[in-house]
Amino acid sequence: MPKILALDLGDSWTGTALSDASKMFARPFQTVKTTELELFLIKTLQEEKIDTVVVGYPQTLKGTESAQTKKIVEHKELLEKKHPEQKWILWDERYTSQHAKDIQGKKVDKQKSHSIAAALILETYLINLGNTFI
Repeated sequence: MPKILALDLGDSWTGTALSDASKMFARPFQTVKTTELELFLIKTLQEEKIDTVVVGYPQTLKGTESAQTKKIVEHKELLEKKHPEQKWILWDERYTSQHAKDIQGKKVDKQKSHSIAAALILETYLINLGNTFI
């Protein structure tokens, strides 16, 4: 069965997370340099049999778009054109970066926190699908 990939796109680093084949669980995967994201996607989309890519959508706390939001939307649209075989979804990512840091406690690994944030984005998406248990 195909899996879902989540991306926490950043200017320098992109956190990634994968679902299991049953689409019930989210786990942090890798943090990659954003400049190397395309190579990562080519390999991962095929090897992991990804049918859906969920991209963190950084709205403001008021639910409006910022300059960063627009940049993420443009990046997602570019990736979507390069990989039309997958379904691409924007998903609210508010508070995920802070939650990822909280999960790590005092010893925050900035690179790892990106993939944890991606897993949190994916987890909320899977819960919305109704496939996961809380």
